[in-house]
Amino acid sequence: MTAELDEMGGGGDGEIEAGQRTFTENMYGNSQFDGNAAFSGGGFMPSQTTQTADPSFSPAKNRDAQALLPLTVKQISEAFQSSDDKANFLIDGVDVNNVKLVGMLHEKTERVTDVSFVLDDGTGRIDCHRWYALGYISIIFMWIRMLTILVIVEVRNGMYVKVHGHLKGFQGKKQLMVYSVRPLTDYNEIANHFADCIYVHCYNTKIRKQQDASQVPGHMPNSSVNTPSKGYQSTQSNHFSVQYNIEGVKGIDKMVLNYLQQPSCIAREKGVHRSELAQQLNVTENKILEAIDSLESEGLIYSTIDEFHYKSTANG
Repeated sequence: MTAELDEMGGGGDGEIEAGQRTFTENMYGNSQFDGNAAFSGGGFMPSQTTQTADPSFSPAKNRDAQALLPLTVKQISEAFQSSDDKANFLIDGVDVNNVKLVGMLHEKTERVTDVSFVLDDGTGRIDCHRWYALGYISIIFMWIRMLTILVIVEVRNGMYVKVHGHLKGFQGKKQLMVYSVRPLTDYNEIANHFADCIYVHCYNTKIRKQQDASQVPGHMPNSSVNTPSKGYQSTQSNHFSVQYNIEGVKGIDKMVLNYLQQPSCIAREKGVHRSELAQQLNVTENKILEAIDSLESEGLIYSTIDEFHYKSTANG
């Protein structure tokens, strides 16, 4: 065990204790993660993680942001390390530091200095480690250690838990250094967490599209930003986008786009089923699928309730 700690920390007990003390002071001294604030559901909103699109925006410049990002294990498994700083991971073009996961706890192992477990959220599994406060220099550290142990005792294998932690890489494997773990008392939090993950993923990928568009000459402002999420773009930017891209559309692509831009189709909240497109345009469904892929990549249409229903972004 000592050899393992030395390999991970690069020092003896003094360094571990000093590092733990600094980590604990940062954790409880920063108002963003103190007490109930860490479990209030805040801290991850995109306004805090990424700002409005700007040509000068760079994910590498955003690594100091202490936002708490709701993620899935699958997203973490697909994360890659920043080229300029191997200690940081990028997900959806955003630097990932502190993350929030919700899932079922497995393989809980308790030791004197820490507790480890595996978290399974249905999209994958990740190893988690929770280190106890090692300092005894004050009553505060004693209380921190006691409270941590009491919370850890509550969670057992097979329970759904909410975990906040810092994403780290060790020997090519991603793992979570946990600073908060609590059992779920309301199972609606599971669905709510995945909704948060979808929301933040869509927002951050849209920001990346805005960055890419700003670097391509000849584009109108925000010309490549096409999304069904009306709350994130103005009508003006959507209008420019359709005018700019529609000029190069022809053949079956144009037939599909013209059909979706009919007033009767625009009025449908769920959009138009691709089978209807094939039937009404007298075109094979394979050709319709090719046209849909092309129009989607151009940002002229988008899927609605599922991968079979589509609407035009012109007035969608």
